[in-house]
Amino acid sequence: MLGIKHVRDGTNLGPIIEVPEAFIVVARDPGAVAAAAIEAIASHAWSSASACTSATLPVMAPELPFDPIEEAARQWRQHWGDGPAPAMAAVTSIMRVQQIVMGRLNEILAPHDLTFPRYEALMLLYLSRRGSLPLGKMGVRLQVHRTAVTNLIDGLERSRYLERSPHPSDRRTTLATITKAGRQVAQTATEELNAAQFGTEPLEPRELETLVGIMRGLRAAADHFPTV
Repeated sequence: MLGIKHVRDGTNLGPIIEVPEAFIVVARDPGAVAAAAIEAIASHAWSSASACTSATLPVMAPELPFDPIEEAARQWRQHWGDGPAPAMAAVTSIMRVQQIVMGRLNEILAPHDLTFPRYEALMLLYLSRRGSLPLGKMGVRLQVHRTAVTNLIDGLERSRYLERSPHPSDRRTTLATITKAGRQVAQTATEELNAAQFGTEPLEPRELETLVGIMRGLRAAADHFPTV
């Protein structure tokens, strides 16, 4: 079983790339099938400046003479037939696009002492009627574990973008309330993200609407919300 694989991307743009075992575990015996394709994806698609966190900024890859995910799909079809290839290519594409977009978003948000997860939490408060929500409700809305909510709130509180306070009628509940500084940075950051189309260039609005519709089916099946 393969562990963390260390490779250089050949660009001198960053340190050794760490590719998690979970992604390259498919490149094992028999015959190390699809190893070339996975190695291409690992070598050229990612660069990590630190451990994998919400604040990681992937470095853009150099130009490639081929599409590494398309090559991986070709290898899948060759070794396992046509059936599994579309699912593998789709999931791998989603993972790569997530890294690209998150890197772009965090680059925009970093000057404001924000990461995209912190921005989402801040906007939840910004758009609420009173600018204040219980931490538990924030976790449900953000679809993250309460421990993750606590970490997000800690970061926003250190930046003085929100304040914690006891619920006036329920001592077991803690409220997060956006501050004036939080409102100002939420508005500024949102204007910048809107101008950058949330890092989705070169996709057009119609393409993005189609993408949202496709992903909605998968999300509804997992999150159990109605689709009509």
